[in-house]
Amino acid sequence: MKKPLIGTFAALLLAGATALAGAPAATAAGTATTAATAITAATGGAAAATGADALSPQAGKVAAVTFAGTVALSNCSGSLVRFPSSTANDPALVLSNGHCLESGMPGPGQVVVNQASSRSFTLLNASGGSLGTLRASKMVYGTMTDTDVSIYQLNTTYAAIQSRYGIAPLTVAATHPVQGSSIKVVSGYWKKIYSCSADGFAYRLKEADWTFKDSLRYTSTCNVIGGTSGSPVVDANSGQVVAVNNTTNEDGQRCTLNNPCEVDQNGTVTVRRGIGYAQETYIIPGCFTTGNKLDLTKAGCTLPRP
Repeated sequence: MKKPLIGTFAALLLAGATALAGAPAATAAGTATTAATAITAATGGAAAATGADALSPQAGKVAAVTFAGTVALSNCSGSLVRFPSSTANDPALVLSNGHCLESGMPGPGQVVVNQASSRSFTLLNASGGSLGTLRASKMVYGTMTDTDVSIYQLNTTYAAIQSRYGIAPLTVAATHPVQGSSIKVVSGYWKKIYSCSADGFAYRLKEADWTFKDSLRYTSTCNVIGGTSGSPVVDANSGQVVAVNNTTNEDGQRCTLNNPCEVDQNGTVTVRRGIGYAQETYIIPGCFTTGNKLDLTKAGCTLPRP
């Protein structure tokens, strides 16, 4: 995880960065992370539908993972997402990293909720081309405590987006990711898709002053770089989002910024140089109610509270 990058695009190419490091200030040229969707855009009557089925892919059909439904932020990447219970007329949501917040990286123990925001997001089509700009009405939730996530509410609905752009949201899975499963890390900022497997899970992932719980560890072929922060991690078989990309151990250092280390239940520390990590997202749907409303007091919700 890096502090906001303020160099130019060319400087980023020369200097490089880490996945969690891809968090420049919202107005600066930074790195970004976005995920690709396995659910391609649906067209036609879906825009007029009011139920959750209007947002879901056809039963038994999972399209190839593409950039459709991903977004590019000014400093990171993200994805247009829905929960299993979301309906077409709910306000649409965008998922990214907590360290990508325009206000800067939240400190340990800090949780930010329901703050006004007019942040813009570039919506991408299947090939990574720009379809248009989506805009937030508020930042619903953001933290780097236990996880690294930000969720924005847009000033429009899923139905309106699908009607105008032909793009459906990605679904956030409500179940824990599976070790060994094939995954795709889709960066809308860099317009690159990384393919690998879920190598395992870190009981605790410590990076400088931050600690993340139950982090998903990639196999080495997902050699994510700075700018991929906030990319959705998509299960290649289900087409659903199972995590959000957030960091890499760059230099083999132990538990320092840009060099996270794993800590097991016994306190044993393991350093895996060059290996990337993501924060699981299955706990998020359980903290939202009807109409995509955040409720941190909901039974079963385990997201950190302010």
